[in-house]
Amino acid sequence: MSGLETWQHEYITTNGIKLHYVTQGEGELMLMLHGFPEFWYSWRHQIPEFAKDFKVVALDLRGYNESDKPSKQSAYVMDEFIKDIEGVIKGLGYDRCALMGHDWGGAIAWSFAYAHPDMVERLIVLNLPHPAKFAEGFRTLQQLLRSAYIFFFQLPLLPELLLQASDYQPIETAFKGMAVNKSAFTQADIEAYKNAAAKRGALTATLNYYRNVWQQGLLSHNWGILEVPTLMIWGEDDTALGKELTYGTEAYVRDFQIKYISNCSHWVQQEQPQLVNQYMREFLAPLLSSRS
Repeated sequence: MSGLETWQHEYITTNGIKLHYVTQGEGELMLMLHGFPEFWYSWRHQIPEFAKDFKVVALDLRGYNESDKPSKQSAYVMDEFIKDIEGVIKGLGYDRCALMGHDWGGAIAWSFAYAHPDMVERLIVLNLPHPAKFAEGFRTLQQLLRSAYIFFFQLPLLPELLLQASDYQPIETAFKGMAVNKSAFTQADIEAYKNAAAKRGALTATLNYYRNVWQQGLLSHNWGILEVPTLMIWGEDDTALGKELTYGTEAYVRDFQIKYISNCSHWVQQEQPQLVNQYMREFLAPLLSSRS
């Protein structure tokens, strides 16, 4: 993990809450948004790579790890997430960024790009389909079965009790159980994720993303054509989200590219970091060349 010694931990107040982030590098802003049950650490292989050319900022989303965890369930809705990201970009002194997101971070990235296309130079989404395609998927039995955990997460208290059972063993199972390459996650990596989940209030906060999923507008919104150049990277062996959810995305994005990675799970940027970094760098090359 070269570059670890130059990572900096910072906080920023946005939209009435304090968010923690890790940053490295100088230049134009690259903002990284993680998924569930992760935190900024899921970008550990990307931060030093892209800090060569950007000011990289990997957030802890609201409710996660060292960021504030509002107690009300209503605090975890897409409108608030979008305001968080807008405030981070402006608060760091920028008017736009290269934006990348994985899983829930990908859902936020899609929605932010639609809400503020002028603030996103390039969009990179990993293993989270376009919201319109996700909505289509939810009308199929196959995807409903894959997403059964979302329905379980609607229950009060029981999901929290399950996730913290046996020293947060389900957190380890989520990573190593889904991964094709189990060695992508060291025991230290697993402990980092367990420790983040164990922070007071974190489990309920992060589950509230799912408990508000029907209110997010992701499944009922009338999505138009996104004008932001977009790259999707997809680990083909994702057990939670079927590859078929990516088909037809080009109908919703004017300038769209997709890169599939075989023998790779949902945790694509951690399991195949070299390939992911290569695809990202190729996609960002026009951005970098225009600045040279």
